[in-house]
Amino acid sequence: MGIINILQVIFYILAVLVVTVGFISLTYYPLSLVAELRRYPRPIFHHNPPFVSIIVPAYNEGKVIQNCIDSILKTGYSRYELILVDDGSNDDTYSIMKSYNRLRNVKVLTQANAGKASALNHGIKHSKGEFLFFVDGDGIFTHNTIPEMLKQFYTRQVGGVCGNDMPINLDRMQTHLQCLQTHVGTSFVRRALAEINCLPIISGNNGLFRRTALIKTVDPNPPKGYLTPEGLWPAALPGPFLEGFIGEDLELTWRIHRAGYRVHFAPHALVMTEVPSTIKGLWKQRVRWARGLLQTVRLHRNMFFNLNYGLMGLYLPINFFNQVINPLVQLPLLIIFLILVFTGHSPIDLNLLTVVLYLGLGYALFASVFAIALDRGWKDLRFIYVLPLWIPYSIMMNLVMVWAIILELRGKPAAWNKIDRTGVVSRREV
Repeated sequence: MGIINILQVIFYILAVLVVTVGFISLTYYPLSLVAELRRYPRPIFHHNPPFVSIIVPAYNEGKVIQNCIDSILKTGYSRYELILVDDGSNDDTYSIMKSYNRLRNVKVLTQANAGKASALNHGIKHSKGEFLFFVDGDGIFTHNTIPEMLKQFYTRQVGGVCGNDMPINLDRMQTHLQCLQTHVGTSFVRRALAEINCLPIISGNNGLFRRTALIKTVDPNPPKGYLTPEGLWPAALPGPFLEGFIGEDLELTWRIHRAGYRVHFAPHALVMTEVPSTIKGLWKQRVRWARGLLQTVRLHRNMFFNLNYGLMGLYLPINFFNQVINPLVQLPLLIIFLILVFTGHSPIDLNLLTVVLYLGLGYALFASVFAIALDRGWKDLRFIYVLPLWIPYSIMMNLVMVWAIILELRGKPAAWNKIDRTGVVSRREV
């Protein structure tokens, strides 16, 4: 058998793997529709709104922190406190925060630079809310963000809720593409996964947790009276966020599942945030996300195929294959395809339709329109023009995973690599 024949066989085997993963993702469509049409019961505290602690960790967020704070203070919810935690910034972040100290419901804290997880834990230990809302320093609330999040706590089995996020800096092609991908990867897919209690992440920039659920992720059997009279975090327990861990939001979400709680998604609880506006910034962010996933998998690998966690135990291996193995399959698939094309042995007919289908542009178009329709974000249809960029973006994401695996195998220290802020605000709501 010649080398070309061998490459053709390998191509078809790899193509079958990729297509199989694609067919699995088709289940997201009916699940997301069911989630959108479902009418959940009223929250268990409908007539007695709970007290919410909003915790904002910040490191060098001087360009964006004021917009974030002002949007939270304008929220349409009255029973809350705002805790601002400066993580040793060397710009004007802390001075901007201190200017809000005059407000009765605002606390301003500072610490030596120790990372986001440490800043979050610091804020938690000074909070008193029954529910804890974690938001990044660039997040912009809408009037309904908090009420929409609380709606999802319709049973005490819900331990955490992930809100919806949308890019706010829509000033270039790269962020236009990320806007489409946010509709698909966040709003559409998370609707579907939450419907079967398989949502693997409560985003670190838009997540609301029940305090008792967080405590049980640290100590599954806390002693009686583990909540202090003031409602503060028990001094004997460490904070819920794993410090020195770059995927702290992902890892905590898996522990919420471990503790037996449900994780929900609130599609109409919007927090608008900055997305990377440069290729370098996007690369750094996605490598950090990929390494966070790899580290979380290593830490919680015994959840895989474990029916004690319901469908989540079955979904996690599928998610691992899709996020980690599939990129390792797609890269050689593309290389072999190009070799076969340039040697005159193309495995597909090189007409416009088959090339578009093979590259996934047809699926990307349908998924984008479907997701935008779910969000009623009709104005974002104007960004459809950037869909051809989905191809180089996908190749870049495959390379991201390869590089993340290399860094993990080499034991390289995991840096936070926070993106540089621009302060651009292109919209207020979807």
